Amino acid sequence: MKKLITSIALLAAAPAWAEDKMTVLLDWFINPDHGPIIVAQENGYFADEGLEVEIIPPADPSAPPRLVAAGQADLAVSYQPQLHLQIHEGLPLKRVGTLVATPLNCLLVLEDGPIETLADLKDKKVGFSVAGVEEAVLSAMLNTHDVALDDIEMINVNFSLSPSLMSGQVDAVIGAFRNFELNQMDIEGVAGRCFYIEEEGVPPYDELIYVANPETMDADKVARFLAATEKATQFIVNNPEKSWEIFAATSPELQDELNARAWVDTLPRFALRPAGFDAGRYARFEAFLKDSGMIDSINPVSDITIDVTKQ
Repeated sequence: MKKLITSIALLAAAPAWAEDKMTVLLDWFINPDHGPIIVAQENGYFADEGLEVEIIPPADPSAPPRLVAAGQADLAVSYQPQLHLQIHEGLPLKRVGTLVATPLNCLLVLEDGPIETLADLKDKKVGFSVAGVEEAVLSAMLNTHDVALDDIEMINVNFSLSPSLMSGQVDAVIGAFRNFELNQMDIEGVAGRCFYIEEEGVPPYDELIYVANPETMDADKVARFLAATEKATQFIVNNPEKSWEIFAATSPELQDELNARAWVDTLPRFALRPAGFDAGRYARFEAFLKDSGMIDSINPVSDITIDVTKQ
């Protein structure tokens, strides 16, 4: 009888279930954009959902969606504009959640420079990092000011966006993140100014999303992951300073002025409902890419995104 009681006690003390393992590939090295993921990890919210999550920054930022499509990871942090194109390329991917729910991309110029309106970009140089969607975005912005893409010179500056602008190599850059490059320039004593793409003819979109392979994903695990990051987002919104301390404590590289400023600027842009989505928003951006000549046909929203919480 004593042995039976001991066995029952041990069973009661054991966890209700073993934690399910998940691998999440980031889009870049860890930075404030990833706040809800890191806070969910540090506060134990993943564990509360029965998940053991491995968070991996990529060696190649372009690789995560393709690795997920190949079944080598559960989730990847990616970008809504790129997802539309990748699906048209034939990659088996769908958006399953949102991390940052507004565009971060902007067209960045010097505050005291010669570009006062987008019309001033005619015959000027614009730097970019990644060809493709950026050209469609810039073209739409220029069209609202009667400037054609052929009227400017596009220069690939790799990932030296703000340095190329500050050095005078280019007159503007597209693809700068308003929560980072603006702060970086200000810290270096060179004031910048953003033209916000959603105010200049580009339909709003989700900057950072979670993508999964619908053919191989475990919808229940993904739903639990999103529940944990939603809880983390609420914690961040309710406790901005405390959550920054938790986030920054994970790495000395995060403990500088740029990341501290970026945290404040990124906080209001986190998706409060990571699993929720606006079907019209995805349909409008698909149509925008078609009108821009980036894609030849229009996919239905059901081919682009899925609600993994739907019963």
